[in-house]
Amino acid sequence: MKAKLLEGKLLGDRIKEELKKEIERLSSSPTLAAVQVGDNFATEIYLKAQKKTAEGLGINYRLFKLKTTASERELMGLIEELNQDSSIQGIIVQMPLPPQIERQKIIKGVSVLKDVEGMHPENLGYIILGKPRFLPCTAEAVFELVKSTNINLYGKEVVIVGHSEIVGKPLSLIFLNEFSTVTVCHIGTSEAGHLEEHVKRAEILIVAVGKAGLIKGDWIKEEAIVIDVGINKLGDKIVGDVEFAGASERASFITPVPGGVGPLTVTMLMRNLIKAAKLQQIKEDEF
Repeated sequence: MKAKLLEGKLLGDRIKEELKKEIERLSSSPTLAAVQVGDNFATEIYLKAQKKTAEGLGINYRLFKLKTTASERELMGLIEELNQDSSIQGIIVQMPLPPQIERQKIIKGVSVLKDVEGMHPENLGYIILGKPRFLPCTAEAVFELVKSTNINLYGKEVVIVGHSEIVGKPLSLIFLNEFSTVTVCHIGTSEAGHLEEHVKRAEILIVAVGKAGLIKGDWIKEEAIVIDVGINKLGDKIVGDVEFAGASERASFITPVPGGVGPLTVTMLMRNLIKAAKLQQIKEDEF
């Protein structure tokens, strides 16, 4: 059996058509403010993807750049200005940040209604309640790819390898809210020698670690759905965390790397922006 590819661009293109219709129903095109501190190659690629996607949807895109030496106070001041600017509906602060700036403080500084990354503690809290306002973009992209297979999530064995705040932790809550049986693995699982046994049980496997070939192809359960979030440079190639060739012989669906989760992540960012614009309009109408 050869697994079917879950390509983020194809799904993203379908979702974008729905987003265009939603934008037409808004009183005006929403605006996304992207904040960058210093220079980073990976960030530059993501910024270009944001700008291209925004322009394709008719969304206004504004980039605010600060020097690498910018202070935490300077960045917080800019964020506060953007919070107060009614012409801006969404804010995304690019990571990583320089060492002199505390990441969590910046995340909490973004208005909860403009937090289109879904990383503010209040927005993460809504996921626990099963009533998410904004989902973290990468986690939402993974979930959309899984849903596109039309699998019934009730009672399914979901194994997530990696427990980051932007992928593993929110995804565990998202799948719990669907009554899946969720196992989260991390470095402790691996060092205890239990990673393989958990992976072999997965009907839905999500891997987001950043270590090429961490998951062996013959660990994959027959007909499992495999979502590989990892991006690793191996020689002149970009590969994921899962041994693709072996895994694709056993899985029913698998994401390619590149071309799987990444292209859909930006689309989820724009969907959150449109939702933010709607929520802010409702809040304005209350007065």
